[in-house]
Amino acid sequence: MRRSAESPQDLPVSASTASRAEWAALKRLLPYLWEYKWRVLAALLFMVVAKVANVGVPVLLKELVDALTLKPGDPAAVLIVPAAMLLAYGALRFSTSLFTELRDLVFAKATQGAARSIALSTFEHLHALSLRFHLERQTGGMTRDIERGVRSTESLISYSLYSILPTLIEMLLVLSILAIRFDVWFAVITLAALVGYIVFTVKVTSWRTRFRREANAQESAAHTKAVDSLLNYETVKYFNNEAFEARRYDENLEELRRVRLKSQVTLSLLNTGQQLIIAAALVGILWRATQGVVDGRMTLGDLVMVNAFMIQLYIPLNFLGVIYREIKQSLADLDRMFVFMDREREVDDAPDAVPLQLATCPAVRFEDVHFAYDPARPILRGVSFEIPAGKTVAVVGPSGSGKSTLARLLFRFYDVQQGRIAIAGQDIRSLTQASLRQAIGIVPQDTVLFNDTVEYNIAYGRAGASHDEVVAAAQAARIHDFIAGTPQGYATRVGERGLKLSGGEKQRVAIARTLLKNPPILIFDEATSALDSANERAIQAELQSAARNKTTLLIAHRLSTVVDAHEILVLDAGQILERGTHAQLLALGGRYAEMWSLQQSQAVGDEALA
Repeated sequence: MRRSAESPQDLPVSASTASRAEWAALKRLLPYLWEYKWRVLAALLFMVVAKVANVGVPVLLKELVDALTLKPGDPAAVLIVPAAMLLAYGALRFSTSLFTELRDLVFAKATQGAARSIALSTFEHLHALSLRFHLERQTGGMTRDIERGVRSTESLISYSLYSILPTLIEMLLVLSILAIRFDVWFAVITLAALVGYIVFTVKVTSWRTRFRREANAQESAAHTKAVDSLLNYETVKYFNNEAFEARRYDENLEELRRVRLKSQVTLSLLNTGQQLIIAAALVGILWRATQGVVDGRMTLGDLVMVNAFMIQLYIPLNFLGVIYREIKQSLADLDRMFVFMDREREVDDAPDAVPLQLATCPAVRFEDVHFAYDPARPILRGVSFEIPAGKTVAVVGPSGSGKSTLARLLFRFYDVQQGRIAIAGQDIRSLTQASLRQAIGIVPQDTVLFNDTVEYNIAYGRAGASHDEVVAAAQAARIHDFIAGTPQGYATRVGERGLKLSGGEKQRVAIARTLLKNPPILIFDEATSALDSANERAIQAELQSAARNKTTLLIAHRLSTVVDAHEILVLDAGQILERGTHAQLLALGGRYAEMWSLQQSQAVGDEALA
């Protein structure tokens, strides 16, 4: 079932739709839990034993009270009551706690294991989704939804197994004892009160749930704005918009405050109604019990037992509203997380996909490739070219001509809509994505680094690389001297998205990790765009060395970086206008020659100003 990309928190949800979604979420949770079925069954057994022991406490208390009617001085008062009943009473009390703790201990692994499995599945699925999803997502709200969904797994299991089910078992046991030992009215009054209590709680809590949903929506929106604003800290400062961002954030906080106040008012109404029902039931039950004692049909022990039953039964019911609300909210949160799990993969491995097998450096072919991010705006219009094995083909052209789209398609971030891309004669759509991407290395135009050390970011190119290999890659990318000159060396942390490094330093880290990966196919997407002219010339030789005997796609804006390519393609509006070597294109006197002339004159002007 395909789910909408629109955030569900912004859509009106009917009660029936919400109910179906909650049942669907519960159904999807059960397989994760059933992986630990023996622990589940053992926990249920301990829970039943604990409840039987708990119900036995008032029964034994009755016998203890009735035993006190012995005549003063009777030896049985000393021998039987303390030695037998008191010890049994204490044993039952201890058994209740013991089996409850055993239930928790046995079931803890199942609860934590299910939460871990769901979190891991969601994380893996998010990584498997297409680039389009990640370009459209709202990171703050999404992470909040996932965090609540994982947490709700534990809450849902805990409340269901530890609160609702034990209370139901205890209710059945108490009603059975009351109906068998006394007249049926005890069971009728108790059952009527329980039904009234539950119906009232469910109805009011269901009504209140919409306020919790609104609160979650406002909380996610506020979190999204806060995260987005902090990630764009520099932009906020550039335009002096701190007050503007604070106002936007405060608008959501004000809505959140308003909804939470409504939730608190309705909670007070719920609690008051619950206590009224409990009080009425207790009065009715105790009236029947006292009347029975007066009439001689019941003993004082019976009165004590009935009262203990009612107190013991209604204590967990006091929390039924909270428990029911939390279960409903946990199901809603779980469903919101499953929304991400239900997003279909735009790019997925074919059922018969095979790993890419390369004995030598492969050739790459684009055959009549058509592609559009939006059907109304075509990006590539029948692009065809070949990168011979071990050769370099450069693509140049104005911004928006489709140069970077070629790299995204080769990486299978998207699939072509017409035509095909082949590596060593194999359509990349017939290959597993993991093997395809393992064979390709890329230095992107916009380098984003992990908030970790320099060494971690370089070593990310090949998991498990040694420190010496990382240093060698850094030296090849001409960044080793800079790293070695910092106080912490390779342990220097680069900050969020690498913001502690300059643009050129980030790009050289990206070059280093691609060199460390050492794949047979390379993509340089404006790889030196953030470098100054001196560093660009210095590193150009290293890039050419890295590309030697590798199939390389070189995407560039500055033509000085492509003059040594085996073939240069001039791309404009998604079509190839010209192709040839640097010398051939200059001799042609077309678009490439114009671009070369313009960039050369700009370079001369820059040198004159310098």
